[in-house]
Amino acid sequence: MFTGADCMWFIAGGWAIDLFIGRQTRPHGDTDVLVLRRDQHAVQEHLAGWEFFAADPPGTLRPWQAGETLYQGVHDIWCRRRGSSSWQLQLMFDESDGEDLISRRDHRVRMPLAHARRTSPAGIPYLAPEIQLFYKASAPREKDQQDFQTALPLLAADQRAWLAQALSLVCPDHDWILPLTS
Repeated sequence: MFTGADCMWFIAGGWAIDLFIGRQTRPHGDTDVLVLRRDQHAVQEHLAGWEFFAADPPGTLRPWQAGETLYQGVHDIWCRRRGSSSWQLQLMFDESDGEDLISRRDHRVRMPLAHARRTSPAGIPYLAPEIQLFYKASAPREKDQQDFQTALPLLAADQRAWLAQALSLVCPDHDWILPLTS
């Protein structure tokens, strides 16, 4: 669906964890795609046959009009093919500064885009698992905890260190820090 898009994109959410692991580990309700905020118009143009609804904080859905620039507080866009009543895709906007990905949750948390974007053996770009787990850690649900437990043994030392440092910065008492540093 994103082949040929004139922007950088990443599979995100639980599918990103599964792409890292190399297999599907649990059911997924939708597909999350992370896009840099600076590329929001390119995505709108690429998915011209779709309807977009911005989740304005604190969570009100409203149509995202063609050519409208969404402000920094809007991170989630619900998408469906024109004429469909079911949601099929969730776009998530993240911030960037030059060649760095900047967390939308805390601008002190960053990673070079070259490291943030991984590619599966099938050629599918996905968000680095340590970044995805950082997002899942903010208010972990059962599926987020499962994703953490499944990915933890496969994280390299530098991935564990990055995630532990990011969590320590924004949530120093987080339950995941100890397993990451043990």
